[in-house]
Amino acid sequence: MTKNKEATRYYSSQHESSVCKALGAWKQPNSGASLFAAGDVYNKNASLLVECKTAMTDKESFSIKKEWLEKISEERKSKRFQNGCLAFSFGPNSPNFYIIDEKLMKFLVEKLQEDMEE
Repeated sequence: MTKNKEATRYYSSQHESSVCKALGAWKQPNSGASLFAAGDVYNKNASLLVECKTAMTDKESFSIKKEWLEKISEERKSKRFQNGCLAFSFGPNSPNFYIIDEKLMKFLVEKLQEDMEE
């Protein structure tokens, strides 16, 4: 990881580390830049591949690009992962937020309902 706080890589690496900690996951070597290491973060036990995006400074808004969601969908399929999501933050002092597809949202709702019944 770079220690240069002027570099995008510094903030990206910090964000990826926080996502790993939150999800019990691992960082992809070289942040998914190589052909055989898709995504930024992964958790094999959850069959989950995560693409991470963050801003270098705190923002009030953050635009999500459709191509990011399409990319993680394709990459998770190529890695034979069942699930993919986009993790993003509004900057270094922001919590992480996640964008998931409808299939994963339905699964989450089902699990939440089961927990409420217990």
